Amino acid sequence: MNSPAPEESLSAKSDTKVEIDAERIRSSIARLTSNSIDELEKLTSELEELQEFLKSETGRVQREIESVLAGIGIIIETIAPWKTASTANARPNGHDKIKRWP
Repeated sequence: MNSPAPEESLSAKSDTKVEIDAERIRSSIARLTSNSIDELEKLTSELEELQEFLKSETGRVQREIESVLAGIGIIIETIAPWKTASTANARPNGHDKIKRWP
């Protein structure tokens, strides 16, 4: 019986080890890539939810601002006649006496 030469036996063992290591590396890369893709999908989902929340909050704040501005407009309309009346009743200094011609 011819047994393989020691160099051939070492070469076969070395090739097998390389193949096992290569498979481990491929498996690790696939697992890491899968984890990364899953994490990116989760992050994308969270960002989309945050975007929707910000859009709804922007709309809510805009409605509140419009409501406040409408309230200020009503206050101005209510106060305007009082201001006009108080200015009409006020007399400038030095003009409170009626001048008569001699």
